[in-house]
Amino acid sequence: MPRKYNKRKKLHVKKGDDVLIIAGNDKDKRGRVLAVFPERERILVEGINMRMHHEKPTQENPQGGRLTREAPIHVSNAMVIDPTTDEPTRIGRKRIDEEGGGRWARYAKVSGEVIDK
Repeated sequence: MPRKYNKRKKLHVKKGDDVLIIAGNDKDKRGRVLAVFPERERILVEGINMRMHHEKPTQENPQGGRLTREAPIHVSNAMVIDPTTDEPTRIGRKRIDEEGGGRWARYAKVSGEVIDK
C-alpha cells in the first residue's frame, strides 16, 4: 500500500554517517556522508566517486580550470558502519519509548545497538 500522508522516502543513511561502499569503482572504501538526496535515492560521500568539474573563471577563481569533486552515488551501494563493532551492518527501525511519547530510531541489525542518539 503506498504512503498516504508522509510521501518522503525513508533511507537507511543520514548525513554524518560513516559508510562502506559495497559496489562500483570505489568498492571497499569508507567515507562520511556529506549530503542525502531522498527524492533521487542518492548520497554524496566524502572522497568517493570523484569526478572532474570544469569551472569558468570568476572573480573568486580568476584562473578557472578543472576541479575534482564528489558525485552522488546510489544509496544501495553504501552500508552504514556500526559504531560499536566498526563493521558494516544492515539497518532496521524500532520504536523507542520516551517521556512525552516515543520516536523511531535506526538500529544496527548485527549488534542491535541504536545508531540515532
